[in-house]
Amino acid sequence: MKKTIVIILIMFGFFNNVSANYTELAHNFEFKSIDGNTIKLKQYKDKVIVVVNVASRCGFTNQYKDLQKLWLAYEKENLVVLGIPTNNFKQEPGSNSDIKDFCETNFNITFPMSEKTDVIGKNSHPFYRWAKENYGNAAIPKWNFHKIIIGKDGKVAETFGSITNPSSKKFINTIEKIIKN
Repeated sequence: MKKTIVIILIMFGFFNNVSANYTELAHNFEFKSIDGNTIKLKQYKDKVIVVVNVASRCGFTNQYKDLQKLWLAYEKENLVVLGIPTNNFKQEPGSNSDIKDFCETNFNITFPMSEKTDVIGKNSHPFYRWAKENYGNAAIPKWNFHKIIIGKDGKVAETFGSITNPSSKKFINTIEKIIKN
């Protein structure tokens, strides 16, 4: 009986996005850019935003290439890719300058990037706390290259773990569906 109750509680934890209140929207948040400027998500209102926590020393680092392709392919269709470097998983030890140089040199990254930011834990950026509160545990990055897709309405539309490549059919189909809505 106890196991059944625990399983039910865990399921509600994973699926609690169904009852999201959304007293705030993603557009209310800001990040400090990798160059020291401010990235206001409200500038992306009516666009789909793919927020990805990134790292340069990760087994998934090659996803930078596909994120850049996604950005170039869908930028004119109101899609924004936003990279959030983090050292929460001990794979991004460099400075903001090092990260920027790495991304530009190795992947020709042109999409917006924040400064190095905590995405989990008590010091996590308010955006990530908001995503968890409104979408549930699926919004919490378990590793680098976790993707949170924000719909045009400013709400979390979908999340994808690190293993899902941004060039995968599943990811692209989801992006295209959200863009059309």
